[in-house]
Amino acid sequence: MRGDHQTLALLLFCAFIAVTLFITTWVSRNRQGSAEEFYAGGRLFSPMENGFAIAGDYMSAASFLGISGLIALYGYDGMLYSVGFLVAWLVVLLLVAELVRNCGRFTLADVVAARMAERPVRTALGTSSVTVSVLYLVAQMVGAGSLVALLLGGTSGAARSWTVVGVGALMVVYVSFGGMRATTWIQIVKAVLLMGGAVALTVLVLLHFRGDVNSLLSTAAERSGHGTDFLAPGLRYGGDWVSRFDFISLGVALVLGTAGLPHILARFYTVPTARAARRSVVWSIGLIGSFYLMTIVLGLGAAALVGSADVRASNAAGNTAVPLLALVLGGGEGSTGGTVLFAVVAAIAFATILAVVAGITLASSASVAHDLYASLRRPGRKPYGEVAFARVAAAVVGAVAIALGLLAQNLNVAFLVGLAFAVAASANLPALLYALFWRNFTTRGAVWAVYGGLVPAVVLVVVSPVVSGSPASLFPGVDFQLFPLENPGLVSIPLGFLAGWLGTVTSREKPDEAKHAETEVRALTGAGAA
Repeated sequence: MRGDHQTLALLLFCAFIAVTLFITTWVSRNRQGSAEEFYAGGRLFSPMENGFAIAGDYMSAASFLGISGLIALYGYDGMLYSVGFLVAWLVVLLLVAELVRNCGRFTLADVVAARMAERPVRTALGTSSVTVSVLYLVAQMVGAGSLVALLLGGTSGAARSWTVVGVGALMVVYVSFGGMRATTWIQIVKAVLLMGGAVALTVLVLLHFRGDVNSLLSTAAERSGHGTDFLAPGLRYGGDWVSRFDFISLGVALVLGTAGLPHILARFYTVPTARAARRSVVWSIGLIGSFYLMTIVLGLGAAALVGSADVRASNAAGNTAVPLLALVLGGGEGSTGGTVLFAVVAAIAFATILAVVAGITLASSASVAHDLYASLRRPGRKPYGEVAFARVAAAVVGAVAIALGLLAQNLNVAFLVGLAFAVAASANLPALLYALFWRNFTTRGAVWAVYGGLVPAVVLVVVSPVVSGSPASLFPGVDFQLFPLENPGLVSIPLGFLAGWLGTVTSREKPDEAKHAETEVRALTGAGAA
């Protein structure tokens, strides 16, 4: 990109940052000292506002940049990400949204610990939630680095690294000063911008092909370099049985992982009632469903108009497919239309990243302060300074995410999010579902469910091709690969459920029937909910 293009895009970046910092400053003037205000925004958001915020939280850099890039590179197999992310919301709506809102206050651990020994359960779930959040944050950092590297010509490794650091610093500012209320409004603004940008690009792609979807598909297949195989299953996940099992593992992780994501579950606490939480999910499903349908058009459009080879040359993981598509749709490099459209899309993508990292950082800092810190303090002591501790935790989590983001710059952001979903589905979901639906579930079962899913998931990732053993690994120069699959969900998710069952049936602890009855009534009716 030339200097004029860089200047325009950077000005739009700065404009969005200025708007979000203004929102944060404005909100921080209100009372942020109470835990309810900081963690849940005072529970004052309407279903529509919260639905837009949920959509803004969920439609991350993985969706806008990563999925479209995978479709541009792998065709049909890339579309499976769009389907998996969308179907996951049915699980959230049917199984957890209303029940979580009724049983908890601020975090996932509130739901599980309601009828068990709090300290071990909060420690386990706090650890798991922070792990999931950091993995998700790394994906956003990688997306931000890829975007700015493209803006500056695709050759500046230093610019990419400084972008990761800058995004991390901004997310700490948003969370520390604005809490949930500022984060929510940033996500609402981002959701509106992202939907507007996606609609505009989708319309332009369809207009380019005069509404002829068959022409779009055939051109994409032709320019992909794979011919008709581009539109058939197997280009990425069908080469051998290992890749097929990897696809199954990915699909299971995507569908089940959403219901265990801490930053998504935290959004249900920002509305006043369980009915409002359910209606929030309905709003978000409409927005998210429309968006993922558009990512398919954008990915195919990038393959057809930019070409899979050029997408891969710009970024090996495909993370820059959408900005390149915008450049072509606007008239190509050097044109005024291309400059403007590229800059707008790049700014929207950057806004997407900033909004999502704010939500994830808030959820992880809440887990550290409300769960881990709370479990370490002496019984009976009031949680003095919990909100202040959460602000410090946001800075620590941000630093860890920055460090890992610098390591993982060459991985696809959608793939990285798939790992976060796998850990969430392996560790958080078994404990949550057992606590909500199994009368005999015990403290040992909860702790074993979390660690029985979390530890295998992390260990399998470490010894997988993601970390070593291939040119695309985090450490390509070494090889300690033992597990053939890139996504551990196929193994770690059943292990989480099995460990929860085994811990319960071998426990000497007698289930508290009164607490279970109380939890069941609260979950179904909302009586006594915060």
